[in-house]
Amino acid sequence: MSSSASVTTLSSVDVLILVAYAVAVLGMGLYYVRRSKTAEGFMVAGRSIPAWAAGLAVMSTYTSSISYIATPGKAYETNWHPLIFALALLPATWIAGKYVVSYYRKSKLISVYEFLETRLGGWARFYAALSFLLFMVGRAAVILYLASLLLNTFTPWPIEVVIIILGGITIGYTLLGGMEAVVWTDVLQSVIMIIGLTFCAIYLTADVVADPASSFGALIEGDKFSLGRLDFTLTSRTVWVMIIYGLTENLRNLIADQNYVQKYSATATEEEAKRSLWISASIYLPLNVLFLYLGTMLYAFYDGGRALPAAITKGDEVLPYFIATEVPAVLKGLIIAAILAAAMSTIDSALNCSATVSLIDFYQRYFKPEIGDRTSVLFLRASTLFWGATSTGFALLMIRAKSALDLWWQIAGIFGGGIFGLFLLALLRRSLKPWQGIVGILASIAVIVWATFFRGSEWWQSRLDEILIGAAGTAALLLVAAFFSSVNSLRERIAAEEV
Repeated sequence: MSSSASVTTLSSVDVLILVAYAVAVLGMGLYYVRRSKTAEGFMVAGRSIPAWAAGLAVMSTYTSSISYIATPGKAYETNWHPLIFALALLPATWIAGKYVVSYYRKSKLISVYEFLETRLGGWARFYAALSFLLFMVGRAAVILYLASLLLNTFTPWPIEVVIIILGGITIGYTLLGGMEAVVWTDVLQSVIMIIGLTFCAIYLTADVVADPASSFGALIEGDKFSLGRLDFTLTSRTVWVMIIYGLTENLRNLIADQNYVQKYSATATEEEAKRSLWISASIYLPLNVLFLYLGTMLYAFYDGGRALPAAITKGDEVLPYFIATEVPAVLKGLIIAAILAAAMSTIDSALNCSATVSLIDFYQRYFKPEIGDRTSVLFLRASTLFWGATSTGFALLMIRAKSALDLWWQIAGIFGGGIFGLFLLALLRRSLKPWQGIVGILASIAVIVWATFFRGSEWWQSRLDEILIGAAGTAALLLVAAFFSSVNSLRERIAAEEV
């Protein structure tokens, strides 16, 4: 929604709710300053976070404003196919808990990319850590844009100003309180988000049921609850495409994404780390159903005779418009606070984890291995500020995006595909020479570039669904690695026979 669209004025109670929320999160950042005066305290909260809080924090990383605004927007435009992504979290959680968490805990890793250097070499760690930083900039930018899109509906300021203000608040409390502030504000934000989401669903359902022009039968006939087609094709958003995407992306999140690993690594024991993952999955799945339900009910609401203004051109804009024009005071303030909470809980984690990777995988690894604790904390705070400002800048570029959810899926595929492939190689203990690994990465990048920028109907052009770009890059890396690994094994057998 552009800044030129009409602005809905918030009531004084709604404004008070939002101000109270902003003061609360900044206050938590100030409170935890004293607990983040060491590098370990800033990065993993001294490994003192209980399983339930870590689980809520992991869940909040999943349920950002991408979920709150873009997922209902996608259900409004199409159907319930994003639910397959949420269902794929269950087997991914089981695999991560059974085969990965134990190793990470025993190794006492803070940066998960240290694992790649141990198994594959420094080249793998460098590439994965750099890709992660770019990935986090994209993620934080999309989320900040979506939250600002909503808030812009209620302010007379241009959306650019809203993005900068919201970004500044999030940077402030993350920079002050470190991971402990991130986790406990995530807990607060998760509670607000669940309350706001539930109220919004109840209010919208009551309106739709009471309107004689609305019909659930019409939704079913229109396949609004469909999970997608069962065609065996990778060129459109079928059930199979979503299964591939859901499994690869969820496994990448829980195994190879510092944003998730750092949170469950902040627990005291291995068992609590595993329990936190199941707590996260058990909350995320029903919440995802609610997000999709909201989008479908919005379709029924506006399909029943109520017209959307011409300024609403994207599914991402429908829920903000509904909240602005239909939701009563007080409830409106709670829902807006909930969406802002969902956004900020993801951005704060992205900034903290980006600062952690900047310190451990780059500054400490390549420039100053013996860095002191005080200097480390100063570097972490400076990095938080830098990555926050960078993400805010890129959020300003998101204003022209057609669909934030589609854009986010593409960003995740482009920057995440190669990382996940490297972790699979490391877990499978495939031994590669540095030059072989670099060739594998280049092959992955080449496939990602081809699938992203060379799209069309010609035989040499990519017709893959955009969300499979990351999976295609991962497959390319694994194929090249399998080839080199087989060649290396053959050479070793020949050398052994000659001896």
